[in-house]
Amino acid sequence: MDKLFKKIFSRFPLVALTIVVLILLFFAAVVGVWYVGAYILAEVYPVSERIVSIVLTLLDDLILILAVVNVVSRNLVPETKIPWILCIVVLNILGVFIYILFSSHRPSRRQRRLYKELYTQDKATPEQSISEDKLRGEVGHWADVGRALSLSEMHAVVRGNTAVEYFPSGEAFFARVVEDLRQAQKFIFLEYFIIEEGKFWNTLLDILVERAGAGVEVRVMYDDVGSMGKVRAGYYKKLKKLGIKARKYNPFVPVVTTLHNNRDHRKILVIDGRVGYTGGLNLADEYINETHPFGYWKDNAVRLEGEGVYNLTRMFLGMYQLSTKKVEDISSYLVRHSVESEGYVQPYGGGPYPLYERHLAEDVYINMIGAAHEYLWITTPYLIIDYRMQQALVLAAKRGVDVRIVTPHIPDKKLAFGLTRSNYMTLIKSGVKIYEFTPGFVHAKTFLSDDRVASVGTVNLDYRSFLYHFEDGVVMYNVPALKDIRRDFEETFEASALQTEEDAKKSVVWRWLCEIAKIFAPLF
Repeated sequence: MDKLFKKIFSRFPLVALTIVVLILLFFAAVVGVWYVGAYILAEVYPVSERIVSIVLTLLDDLILILAVVNVVSRNLVPETKIPWILCIVVLNILGVFIYILFSSHRPSRRQRRLYKELYTQDKATPEQSISEDKLRGEVGHWADVGRALSLSEMHAVVRGNTAVEYFPSGEAFFARVVEDLRQAQKFIFLEYFIIEEGKFWNTLLDILVERAGAGVEVRVMYDDVGSMGKVRAGYYKKLKKLGIKARKYNPFVPVVTTLHNNRDHRKILVIDGRVGYTGGLNLADEYINETHPFGYWKDNAVRLEGEGVYNLTRMFLGMYQLSTKKVEDISSYLVRHSVESEGYVQPYGGGPYPLYERHLAEDVYINMIGAAHEYLWITTPYLIIDYRMQQALVLAAKRGVDVRIVTPHIPDKKLAFGLTRSNYMTLIKSGVKIYEFTPGFVHAKTFLSDDRVASVGTVNLDYRSFLYHFEDGVVMYNVPALKDIRRDFEETFEASALQTEEDAKKSVVWRWLCEIAKIFAPLF
């Protein structure tokens, strides 16, 4: 009963209820103005009700036509245009106002202005990547993936002299992070979508407080929506009292705006500019399997030591400055540290347009799919993909590439799981092998191809990651850790069930409901 009471009166449902009320009041006001205007028109100009009705109908039709023309002509993702047109046609004026309120997912003008200032500052000190010829000489045609990414994202510089360690579970990651944090001497930066009080976070927090007391600068940034219900609204104030520079990104307030869609979904940890981590893991107990809300939680992460950490440091400081809305001198944090190691790494960040190129993270994946010759193995918690991603996977399978995708068997969100399964049939018929991880939930976002290239990061195969969220990842070329990633895939396949066309046909009613929901998936 206590648990139910806490859920009902926690911050999330109260905020959601407030927003619903605000939306209803807004639309009530709009409808009221519309009909009051009609009444005043009839009173001021003594004309028949029929004429007033004709005028209002013509005005209504004109507004609908203009709205549809606007949808068609705007630089929107193609998959979003049909659902917006349907919304306008079916809901009439109400649909138009929904479109006006929710069709834009651009960051605020202030954010765009600040990002431009940060971009100008960074452009003054351009990065030097390894030469394209050198990369091509060692990784062949895979150099094209790195070139395309570096042209799209200024900070996505290909780095050598970086040792990579791969963690196939949250438990392994946890042990290594604790060890590294205790060695911090200058600064510690953490940027995570979710933090939640429990064994995992509390253990790290004790070390952060101890290191802060020893003079180490500690900065922590977490996403407000991601951590909603995990920590209380003013948790960052508690961290500040403990000597930590804490921020919650894009604080959620009960105002009707699409700016709340631009969440910070990144997972970055940097220690002294020497060691950096990223991957799918958030800082909550289910990620290290201390709790089991969805069976065994399958996740991963990578540890970089060397030059590649420079990219992660810049990404963190860029987001931190977006959060504080202040540009600072970051030169003292941009440490260059080299470790002799084979291969190359390319840490990168993506985010909402126009701060980043549209589809940047999706383009990385599609370029990897297109470059694969022998095999392409993928893990993803969600498979809610657009047409071009679907066709890239289909074409890879048709040209003989061994394409395998691992998704969860136990879902964390039933609708997302239904949308994921609704994509099975087309892919399976084209030769893509789809596995469901039977012990529980797969949260890892991993691509591995031809024993030459891999990507580990935060980017899901869904619209939110591709269009709205700030994300990060690292593409790795010929690093020794690729063998560990391959071994993890092989073990994951053994623990998973291969899906067939018969499996994809199950539950016809639910499948059709998901097909309908898929039409509107790009909007949310």
